[in-house]
This record gives sequence, structure tokens and C-alpha cells, in this order.
Amino acid sequence: MKHAWLGAGILSALVASGVAAQVKPVPDFADVQYGPHSRNVLDFWRAKSAAAAPLVLYIHGGGFRQGDKSSISAKRLAEYLQEGFAVAAINYRLTSVAPAPAQYLDCGRALQYLRMRAKEWNIDRNLVASTGSSAGAGTSMWLAFHDDLADPTSEDPILRQSTRLTVIAVDNGQSSYDPRFAEEIGLPRPNFERHPFFLPFYGIRPEEIDTPAAYKRYEEAAPITYLTKDDPPAHLSYNRADEACDANSNVDLVVHHPRLGIALQQRMDRLGIECVLRYRGQPDPPNVEPLAFIKSHFERARQRRTASPSAR
Repeated sequence: MKHAWLGAGILSALVASGVAAQVKPVPDFADVQYGPHSRNVLDFWRAKSAAAAPLVLYIHGGGFRQGDKSSISAKRLAEYLQEGFAVAAINYRLTSVAPAPAQYLDCGRALQYLRMRAKEWNIDRNLVASTGSSAGAGTSMWLAFHDDLADPTSEDPILRQSTRLTVIAVDNGQSSYDPRFAEEIGLPRPNFERHPFFLPFYGIRPEEIDTPAAYKRYEEAAPITYLTKDDPPAHLSYNRADEACDANSNVDLVVHHPRLGIALQQRMDRLGIECVLRYRGQPDPPNVEPLAFIKSHFERARQRRTASPSAR
């Protein structure tokens, strides 16, 4: 069964009425294997578009220890489809199987797989957004800022594809998982290392937290490490307020603190990259919704492509 039974008019009415928050269209392709591990699967919803459609990725959260692609919001999924976007929801290896950067690389490979299928699945390979919350947000950031993972000489045709993104719009994301960085931005230690995600994510023991080898892993896993002026724009939303923390603060507040977004926005501002930041209690929050932000940057990318055909 496909989501074709939800015609454009019906889908629009469902979104407007809020019913779409409970009704989730069945994927056109479910549990598609993009890599060798059993968790290397994705769901794909084809856009109702004659022309090649922009693609929105959904990367689930769960502290890299749990979670599933089925957690994609039915409401957001319906909104993306109504806009004529294709959507893919991705599973990846958890830290019970492998530490970082396995999770990042899996999601990168999923994106490469989708680009390889672009013609068959009617995807515009040059218009790709990534979304997600918490671990899914951090992974989206890492893919957005890291150098392209494409290997043109690889024997694997999937790995020859690009991992570059057009835009990201994420919730409660971590621009870094480095406890030293957290301390620098006003989240006193111990902070991240108190969260159960921490040791499995880095594949280290408690006695290794403050060692040169661990510091190297912290830097390699931090999205902000790779930020350069040619990276895509970002929309960052946080459910928490910018409240003071100490070593005894709720660890969930610490790892989802808006200061992780504030620090990233400051760095992006200095590089001239657009970054919209919203958090609870924010003075004069920008009136820019994630979907509108994604749409505007897809349109800007289209305009650049029209103005410079060589950029296709």
C-alpha cells in the first residue's frame, strides 16, 4: 500500500485540520537497505511532482543508543509532502554496535545511496535538507559542516556520491559533545560525561575521559570543528531556556541547552552563514518556521543554479 491514496487536496485538508498529526502515509519504499548492517535501512516517500523533487532527510534522536526512523512526525511528514518534497527517514547503527563516527558515516552513506537513486526516485540531487532532534540534529550538523565524504575512486558506487547539504533545520541539537567546549560556554563540568550516551558514543572508559586520545575523539565528533564559510545555512530550535547551569543541573538540560546553539550561531555569524536560532524565553525570537526556512533555501539554490548553469 502506498501513500497515493492521500491526494494533494486531501493531504492539504488533513494538514490544515491537524488530522495529519495522527495519520502517517505509508512509505513508497520501506526498510530499503543502504548498507551492510541490519540497521542500515531507510524509508522513502516519493514526492508528487513531475519535476525532480527536493529531498528532506529525517535522522532520529535517542542519544545514539536508541530510537528509530518511525519517530518522524506525521505532521511534518505531511507538510513536506504537501510542499512537493520527497522524504527519507534513516536508521543507523547504535553505539551498542559501534562508537562514533559510525552513526555519522551511516547517515552519510544513506544520503549517498539516495543520490545514487535520484533519477529512479525523481529526486533533485542538488536540493537536500537534513532534519532531526538531539542526536539526529547533531548528526545533521556534522554532515552539513564536514568535508564531502564522496570518494570518486571508490569501487562502491554509493561512496562516489556527495554528502553535501543545501540546508539544515534541527531541534535541540549539539554543536559539540566535548565537555571542555560545554564548560567554555557556561555548562560547568561534570556535564556531558554524566549522560549515559557519553562513554558508548566515544567508545571510552571513565578513566579515559580526560586523556589526549579522548580529546582527539571529542574534536572529531564535534560538528562545530568542521565549520567553514562554504557550509549550508541552519535553523536551530531549542525547547529549553538559556538558564544558568551548575555541576548538579539536570543532565537533559545540559545536553540540550540553547547555549550549544548560541555558540554555533555566533560562529556562523562571523563566517557570514545564515543561522536562525530560537529557544524558550528568547527576547524577540525570529519569526521563521523551519519549513519556511528550508523552502527559502531550496528556492535560493534553484535561483543560483538558473543563474549559473555550470553549477548544476
